[in-house]
Amino acid sequence: MDRKHERIADERGAIGAQAAERRAGGSTTRDSGASRRRGPELEDAILDAAWEVLIEHGYHGFTYEAVAARAGTSRPVLYRRWPQRDDLLLATLTKFWQPIAVPDTGSLRDDAIGFLRNANADRAPTITFMSVQLADYFRDAGTSFSELRRTLLPPGRATAFETIVARAVERGELPGVPRPSRVVNLPFDLLRHDLLTTMRAVPDESIVEIVDEVWLPLLRARPVLTGTPLAK
Repeated sequence: MDRKHERIADERGAIGAQAAERRAGGSTTRDSGASRRRGPELEDAILDAAWEVLIEHGYHGFTYEAVAARAGTSRPVLYRRWPQRDDLLLATLTKFWQPIAVPDTGSLRDDAIGFLRNANADRAPTITFMSVQLADYFRDAGTSFSELRRTLLPPGRATAFETIVARAVERGELPGVPRPSRVVNLPFDLLRHDLLTTMRAVPDESIVEIVDEVWLPLLRARPVLTGTPLAK
């Protein structure tokens, strides 16, 4: 087994252990009283089981049969809540893909670096692992990790870097001019690129470089081409 696959196996084990801890500390998902569960309790048990199935078997093995068996319930119970398998998948990812804390330090640079550090610590195992486990989903759906991330973002909610830039504008650190979404969200896109290509956490010096050498100069650059200006 090469190092890349060893890292994926380690991440599978770590994420699986976290799921087991949640299950042990919460309601029982596969006991003799499973059929008596109702409402949110039953839904939580199903989504916990679905997460475990996804971790262990990937999207190919993420079936109604496997999830129902793991949750100790029946397929019709799942169908009533999630008519399509992808509905169940998105509900599962929404539960376990929690937002990353966005710092509010009073500094554009410190907010950006702080958020990337939080994302690096929180997402490194999950992003690398899920990029493998969801490969079949991305291929079948004709979508990408970036599109999935936007789908999981609550409707109307700004991205982390949209929030960071808006705060900087309010403080007067940046002029309030239109900026392309690609520019605003570039730091996280670059972090995710490094995570996916190296399958490991990004070194801190790379995080600082993304902000100091790429993003901040781009935000503050005077536009030289016609079109929507980035900044004054």
